[in-house]
Amino acid sequence: MAPGLPIAMDRPHFIGIGGAGMSGIAKILAQRGARVAGSDAKESATAEALRAHGATVHIGHAAGHLADDASCVVVSSAIRQDNPELARAAELGIPVVHRSDALAALMEGLRPIAVAGTHGKTTTTSMLAVSLTELGARPSYAIGGDLDAPGSNALHGEGEIFVAEADESDRSFHKYAPEVAIVLNVELDHHANYASMDEIYESFETFAGKIVPGGTLVISADHEGARELTRRVTGVRTVTYGEAEDADVRVLQIVPQGLKSQVTVLMDGRELTFAVSVPGRHYALNAVAALAAGVALGLPADELAPALAAYTGVKRRLQLKGEEAGVQVIDSYAHHPTEMTADLEAMRGAAGDDRRILVVFQPHLFSRTQELGKEMGQALALADASVVLDIYPAREDPIPGITSALIIEAARAAGADVTAVHDKADIPEVVEGMAKPGDLVLTMGAGDVTDLGPLILDRLSQK
Repeated sequence: MAPGLPIAMDRPHFIGIGGAGMSGIAKILAQRGARVAGSDAKESATAEALRAHGATVHIGHAAGHLADDASCVVVSSAIRQDNPELARAAELGIPVVHRSDALAALMEGLRPIAVAGTHGKTTTTSMLAVSLTELGARPSYAIGGDLDAPGSNALHGEGEIFVAEADESDRSFHKYAPEVAIVLNVELDHHANYASMDEIYESFETFAGKIVPGGTLVISADHEGARELTRRVTGVRTVTYGEAEDADVRVLQIVPQGLKSQVTVLMDGRELTFAVSVPGRHYALNAVAALAAGVALGLPADELAPALAAYTGVKRRLQLKGEEAGVQVIDSYAHHPTEMTADLEAMRGAAGDDRRILVVFQPHLFSRTQELGKEMGQALALADASVVLDIYPAREDPIPGITSALIIEAARAAGADVTAVHDKADIPEVVEGMAKPGDLVLTMGAGDVTDLGPLILDRLSQK
């Protein structure tokens, strides 16, 4: 068994092992020498990647998938209590461990950087993982998305730094004790778990309170929710970043350069200019947050800043899927109005005024649509034309009266050209009829809308 592997996790069984967060922890445990097993609802590239690391991955959920000698069962908040493998664990007396507890255990003895916020966590975590690797720091990392390079969402590194995405959705980020914590923004989301902004603030305050003595909170100076959190947090060294004049790391300029940006910051009394290899103001600010966090951990700014250019993206975060018939197809994970607006503005900046932006949007969760459907529709008004699919339920049951019609009505009220399509299988033909050479097509949402990119490209290739 490899050093640093918790004894109780030497034979873990993951229910939902193919999930973005779960698979990363499973990979790291496998790389540390654990005998990893688990199950997932369907076959996937992630399942194959886990098998390549030596894990046993079952497709479908059944009590028989759980080995009698499993040391623990790892679950996420998405796993229902009636899952047969969970019931079998209870019969056998096998301990059940939440994903966040497993991740916290993996960080023990290392120097963790935990990246939190309503938006931008995956990108910022990835920027740190890539740039630290570029510098030869050999970090461990656990990310909610697959990096373009080296193509994985997790790694057990030999260095002392562990970079982790810290999820606020179910308050699981309270389990971590980071040396450096990043808070990118603070907004109301995950309405099934948070009823008000006060609850959100309380949750982020608890997270900030987990920073180890002598550690640092890196937090946005631009976002009002983050500024309010800064006012509430006491007893922690705080470094602010952003375009605000009072930011400790002040962004002086962001210059778009096609699908890249050049950023100039004022830091410790001197200017520093570096490149960001992805488009959009929000991604440039994510890079500044990563820079501030690395410096807080003791890394030289002059070395870390140029290393950030090695980050080329994360799958599903404005990921170019391909081009056919003069039409580029790009995949976006954006599912909250703020994220949708940011990605559409980034694409508008990269495309200029001469290219049309067409969006295929799949709303994610009934509760989010109920609370934010109007704002989603308003965000779609930034596109030249949009197609809206039915709501992707994920872990939720339907809410009576809550459908994609809420978004479509709001989009049309905002002057958007929007069409409802109920059958996902019709999308390639619909897009073929809409798209012209030079157009950009964005598949947008956190559900299985991502599967449509290759199908759209195939259809366009026949045009």
